[in-house]
Formats: sequence, structure tokens, C-alpha cells
Amino acid sequence: MYDIFWGILAISEAIKELFHTLAKRFSHDLYQEVGNFILTIVKILIIGVGLGAILQVWGINITALVASLGIGGLAFALAAKDAASNLFGSFSLLADKSIRIGEWIKIEGTEGIVEDIGMRTTKIRSFGKSLITLPNQILANNPIENFSRRGVRRIKMNIGLTYNTSSTQVLNIVKEIRYMLHNHPDISQKETLLVHFNAFGDSALNIFIYTFTSTANWESYLKIREDIHIQVMKIVEENHSHFAFPSQSIYIEDNKTL
Repeated sequence: MYDIFWGILAISEAIKELFHTLAKRFSHDLYQEVGNFILTIVKILIIGVGLGAILQVWGINITALVASLGIGGLAFALAAKDAASNLFGSFSLLADKSIRIGEWIKIEGTEGIVEDIGMRTTKIRSFGKSLITLPNQILANNPIENFSRRGVRRIKMNIGLTYNTSSTQVLNIVKEIRYMLHNHPDISQKETLLVHFNAFGDSALNIFIYTFTSTANWESYLKIREDIHIQVMKIVEENHSHFAFPSQSIYIEDNKTL
């Protein structure tokens, strides 16, 4: 039996080293934590079985001893329920590869960058720099919106031109904006790209712009969006039109008494 215990311990050490290798290869600390956890469980089992064998040799009734610990065991089982749920949640995250450290995610109203994925919890750094800790069972049992994996990010806007803009000017502005977007190096040509004169607004002729950047990175997206705004402004200026703003015209009728 002594040899069997040492054999099981050697196998558990090999499993631990396997998970450590996976952690280095895939840059995922959760693999290493899983390896350590498996080794700990195996050691506890070996110690438990070993103690049981020793007690039997000494003539102690193990069945009666276990029965006497029934209430304590039940309390322990209840306390371990959430821990087990979080553990299986971490296994689910590991198997699905739904999130990785450094990715931008949103779940159950929590949004931010994943900083750490542990055996029990996952830590998320919000954009307000708060550190949010979520039990892994929440991540495993709820939809996760992973912004980092969408690859693109949408730009959607309406621009309003003043009503003294002619139809020819409107058509030229639409064509030039569309051409600019089709030839912009940071605009995805695989996604939907729309530029249309789509409405007569209360105080403006509205042009609808809908496109996607070729990156989902927040900082890069803001720079691209800024450049698009500047390009649109130049096109409007070069066509001798102006942007409209909410306004009202008041007409006063002069009723002269005859």
C-alpha cells in the first residue's frame, strides 16, 4: 500500500507539471492553478486513505467514526457548495476559452478589463479604475459580451446640413463621404458601409453615416472616429455648405387696421 500511495503522488506531480507547461504555453495562469489544486486534492485523499488504513490496523471502527462526524460533514458540504460551483465555473471558463486576461468584457452590468482569472473568482478592472471581483459561477452561468473579440467597432452618426444647401450639394457631399470611407485605411470594407441623405429634419437636411472601424481597440477607435469627423467637416466646407443647429423661425404678421 505504501508503494501505491507514492505511485499516486508521483502521478499527481506529473499532472501538476503538465498544467504548468500549459500555463507557460498559453500564457494562462488558470492552468497552473488547476494543477496545484489537483495536487492538493490528491494529497488530501492520500492522507485520508492512509489515516483510514492506520486506524483499521489499530482496530478502530472507521464506519462508526465517520457516522459520528456526519453532522460536521454535512455542515462542511454545505459550506463547500459555493466553492465547488466556483471551481466548476473556472473549469468551464478554461474549457470554453470565453475570456482571457487583458480582454474587455461586460457581464451582468459589470464592464471592464479582465485582470485575473482564478480558481474561485475573476477580477475585472472597471474603466473607473475600481477592481471588481466576481465569483466564477456568475461568469459560467451568464452571457458574457466580449468586446475584444469582435474585431471591429461601429461608427453611427447623423449630420445635419442647413436648408439653404442645394440638392446638388447634398448629392456631392454624400458621394464624397462615401468615397472617403471606402478608401479610408482604418475602415473595414468587409462590414456594412452606408452613407445616405435620409431625412428632412426640423431644422436640417440629415445625412446618415454607418460604418465600422477595422479595430476594436478603444483608443484606436477614438482616433479613427476623430479623423472621420474632420474629413466630413472638410467635405462639407469644400462644398460650400454648413452644419445646421436646432433653430426656430418666427414669422410676425403685420395686420394693419384699415
